[in-house]
Amino acid sequence: MLVKVYSGAVNGIDALTVTIEVNILWGAKFIIVGLPDNAVKESEQRVDSALREIGSKIPGKRIIVNMAPADIKKEGSAYDLALAIGIMAANEELPVSDLEDCVIIGELSLDGMLVPVRGILSIAIHAKTDGFKRIIVPAENTNEAAIVDGLEVYGFTHLKEVIAFLRKESQVQPAVFDQEKGHENEWESPALDFKDVKGQENVKRALEIAAAGSHNLLVVGPPGSGKTMLAKRLPGILPPMTKDESLETTKIHSVAGKLQRNTSLITSRPFRSPHHTISDIALIGGGSFPRPGEISLACNGVLFLDELPEFKRSVLEVMRQPIEDRCITISRVRLSVDYPANFMLIASMNPCPCGYYNHPTRECSCPPGTVRKYLSKISGPLLDRIDMHIEVVPVELEKITGESFAEDSRTIRERVVKARNIQTERFKEYAGLYCNAQMDSSQQKKFCQLNSHSLSLLTTAMQKFGLSARAYDRIIKLSRTIADLADSQDITMQHIAEAIHYRSLDKESWGR
Repeated sequence: MLVKVYSGAVNGIDALTVTIEVNILWGAKFIIVGLPDNAVKESEQRVDSALREIGSKIPGKRIIVNMAPADIKKEGSAYDLALAIGIMAANEELPVSDLEDCVIIGELSLDGMLVPVRGILSIAIHAKTDGFKRIIVPAENTNEAAIVDGLEVYGFTHLKEVIAFLRKESQVQPAVFDQEKGHENEWESPALDFKDVKGQENVKRALEIAAAGSHNLLVVGPPGSGKTMLAKRLPGILPPMTKDESLETTKIHSVAGKLQRNTSLITSRPFRSPHHTISDIALIGGGSFPRPGEISLACNGVLFLDELPEFKRSVLEVMRQPIEDRCITISRVRLSVDYPANFMLIASMNPCPCGYYNHPTRECSCPPGTVRKYLSKISGPLLDRIDMHIEVVPVELEKITGESFAEDSRTIRERVVKARNIQTERFKEYAGLYCNAQMDSSQQKKFCQLNSHSLSLLTTAMQKFGLSARAYDRIIKLSRTIADLADSQDITMQHIAEAIHYRSLDKESWGR
């Protein structure tokens, strides 16, 4: 008997429907076709053992399994449950009619338990788009799949539960996603708060601007000046994610297998801080079976690179295109996948090898020319793509030991959220555009008009510091964010001047 069962496969962060056709004929051989990898071929043993645990078995006949579309490689063990259901239905042990509108996904252990798999959210979204009404998943993936409205999600822990459900021997209610529970911790005070940081008001201001417009930022300063401490407090002032951003971030983490078990929707912006020994592939994604890298896992959040010059040059250079395009394309011989890379880059570095160039009290011990050589570890094109450069000086002892007042993260976040709301209203007609840093040239021309005085100041700075056309665009976008924080509809000379101030590493005097 020929039976069709439907499952899903992940391609990038999206999914496609996989039709599993099972036909039982006379003979004695089990065959899987449709470009299965080794994990799919080994499913015969897992399925047979799981079926025997519930009193069934793979029939001792010729079984042909076709996984369509046959020209796309099928990877992993997520097809086990669909294969087991297909074999039982083809052997007339299950009703076939209830399988037509249902997607089945899950890995089987030898005792019949269902093991959670990656990419459930993407598969569930595609299942709804394809017109399926139900999806059967492992219990630990239930909350993730339940995010999708209009799709009945059934989660089970064992194969026998699935069989009883399909035979209508048990009544199971579909899972329901609690939208309020998903956002219940959204406004809790962060563990790392800016109120605990003494001094460094200029760096706090720069981080506030970066958070308000999703701008890239490079912090330069001597060791112990608070660069890492400040960067780690940035998530506490970031605005809440929109529903679309949450879905995109959750899909990426689900595909990468980074989503915590029994987690549904990610509502906190990710903060990724890879070590400087990271490889190119680990940063941008890829591999024999492509997976998202750190720049995609940081999508809609922050990628923090501490001690930037210590990263390999090749690792840093692969970020140039993703920073500009906000996506990364991984191309292999047999496939090409796209991953989002809409991240905010925050980086820190010492000003020189000894760490004390421009220090107010300690003398730099580096030989002449070393500072420029150290800075040259970061290429000009990459540096040009970083909107803001700011120097940090050590905090005076009096401020460290004193009882000076510092704004808390909640107060700063309120201003950031207010500025983001202005941008949301401004870009409401543009799908996928949420902040000033994402503007293209046409949008920048429309929303960032400069008066004659502001344009004259920017032109003078361009000529004096030898700034590039890209730096010109980024200064204008940055000034738009500064104006939004000031609740100003127009960009004034003051806003332009502050934006120019954050291009310190473009000055030829640096390191001389």
